[in-house]
This record gives sequence, structure tokens and C-alpha cells, in this order.
Amino acid sequence: MSYKKVAKEILKTEMLALKTLAEQDLTDFDNIIELMLNCKGKIIVSGMGKSGHIGNKISSTFASTGTPSYFVHPAEASHGDLGMVDKDDIVLLLSNSGETSEIKDIISYTKRNNIKSVAITKSRNSTLGKSCDFVLELPDVKEACSLGLAPTTSTTATLALGDCLAVCLLQEKDFGADDFKKFHPGGKLGSQLLKACDIMITGDKLPLVNKGAMLSDALIEMENKRFGCVGVVDGNDLVGIFTDGDLLRNISIDIKSKKIDDIMIKKPITVNTDTIGSEILATMQEKNISAVFVVENKSVLGLVHFHDLLKSGVA
Repeated sequence: MSYKKVAKEILKTEMLALKTLAEQDLTDFDNIIELMLNCKGKIIVSGMGKSGHIGNKISSTFASTGTPSYFVHPAEASHGDLGMVDKDDIVLLLSNSGETSEIKDIISYTKRNNIKSVAITKSRNSTLGKSCDFVLELPDVKEACSLGLAPTTSTTATLALGDCLAVCLLQEKDFGADDFKKFHPGGKLGSQLLKACDIMITGDKLPLVNKGAMLSDALIEMENKRFGCVGVVDGNDLVGIFTDGDLLRNISIDIKSKKIDDIMIKKPITVNTDTIGSEILATMQEKNISAVFVVENKSVLGLVHFHDLLKSGVA
């Protein structure tokens, strides 16, 4: 058996589900987004079995992108956790069949307390579909497993709809990189969202010489600070840069007789204090440079070297 061939068929089946979903009308989608944007409480997500695992992920995505949310297990809800659901919340219920018995207590609770509810299910005419205020219908396509029973395409489609909801809410709330960083301070994502001001070298560590300095003095500064470059300042304004690469390209010049002004690059590439680390890394890669000065209104505030990006986890 070619397992690779089987895998490709499975992927095609799941791709068909997403394609079918993308072509559906999604009748209630705009109303659901409006409802969630105006929610004064949290988005409570619930589902049983595989739908529950998907619900956990959807809830996590909501919470990490600016929409307060948590997951309530339907079995635990029937034994006290319904107290976690407030009248200002919105309940998002997941069930492919729409007939999952374990979520019926949650449905009853939302009805008794006039709590708005949204269903993600295959049929608007299912028990769940008829009980909720709004419905997002899953595509009527077969599961990817050979038995046609294990939740595969249905859970993929459910997850995709959850992502659609979360991203639309993110965009409408103008949730930006700074907000994302607050909720993702750790790991690679947190590192890539560090700003230049979080990473840069400052003060006496900066390799700087004044405009009009001799090239030999600039080389001494570059050697002492060991960043492979030196910035040229007029007062505190950056007016140029000279790198070890520039030195190699001009190896034949008379160092003793040259001023830094004669050989410096007069329009250096710079970033500002709010430039995030991933953007700085992209600039370095695009321009084939290893360091960049941090400038505000022409005034030098710091320097970010590639090694700093490595140490901080950005690169």
C-alpha cells in the first residue's frame, strides 16, 4: 500500500469540504459577528468529544486575539459549571449532527436565561440548529476516514469557521501587533514581536564618531565597539554610516589622510523604536546588512545588531 497516496486522498477530501464551505452562503455570519462585537461578556464555547477539542482551540484563538472566551465541557456544565455562564455571555455550541445529548442542558440553560446562542452544525433543522439564535452550517460532505465515521472533515470545517469568526473579530477590533504581544509574551511569537527599543544597544556602547572625524579614528571606534560598523553623527543626528564591508571595498585608500565624511554612506538604513524585531530581521536580510541604527527624528537612540536578534530569539 502507498500510504502517501492514501494521505493525498484524505487531504483532497478535506480540501473539498473547505471548498464546499467557502461556496456556502453562511447566511447568519454577519449577524453573528455583530452579536459578538457587541457582547458585554465572554464567548462560551462548548462541544462534546472531537467537537470539544476543536471548541477548546476556537476558544483559545478568541482569547488570544482580543475576544474574551473560555471553554465549558458539556458534561461538567451539567454538574455545576453552568454557573460559569453569565447572562451577558454568548454561547457557541459545536455538534456535527446537532443531536449531541450532552449539550442539551446548556441549550435549556440559555433558553431559561435568555442567553444568545450560536450553533455550528451540519443541519439547521437539527435539535441544536432549531434551538439556537444563529446557525453556521457545516458542509454535507463525507468524513475522510475509510469508514466515513471518524470526525475528520467535519472537525476541519468547524475549526475553519471558528478561525473565520476570530479573525473577523480581530480585524473589527483593530487588534494589532502590540495587543498580540501582550497575550503572547513567551515563545517564538513573543520574541518576534519585541520592538527595537526592547533589543537595541544604547549609551556608551554605541559605535559613533562625529562628522569631520578622521577615518583612522572611525576605524579605532569600530574596532573597540566590535559591531562591524560606526555611525557618523552631527550633534546627535545620524548623517552617515561606515562598515567593515565599506573598508574592504576601499582597501587601497590612504587611511591617514581621509576623513570619514569622504567615504561614509550618507543615507544609512534606519528603523524607529517601534519597529518590531521580525521587521528588522527582514530588513537585514533584504539589504544584506548585519546592523541597523535606531533613529527618531534623525536622532540616534540605539543600534540593533543581528546578534541581538539571535539572543532575543527573533532570528
